[in-house]
Amino acid sequence: QVQLVESGGGLVQAGGSLRLSCAASGSIFSIRAVGWYRQVPGKQREFVAIILTTGGTNYADSVKGRFTLSTDNAKNTLYLQMSSLKFEDTGVYYCAISQLGTTYWGQGTQVTVSS
Repeated sequence: QVQLVESGGGLVQAGGSLRLSCAASGSIFSIRAVGWYRQVPGKQREFVAIILTTGGTNYADSVKGRFTLSTDNAKNTLYLQMSSLKFEDTGVYYCAISQLGTTYWGQGTQVTVSS
């Protein structure tokens, strides 16, 4: 089992920045990918960014050039640096880890961007 705890969300004005963190604990091995997703009420959860352990980082077109994904393996922590935030970036952000065919999710952290 893997446990994920997100933090760093909050209220920010459009054009501002936030850094989200996702701390992982538990049986962390054979990780295939780690990433972030977001969801707004009434809509499906959508992909934001992902790092594949085989190599490569991918971003949703809507966040390319504004969001940066990184990891601190010593701390088992995943980060999402978000800059030039837009109103449409508002939502609950979830981190996820894919391990041996199972995806683990955190509880989510709310990001609200005021226009």
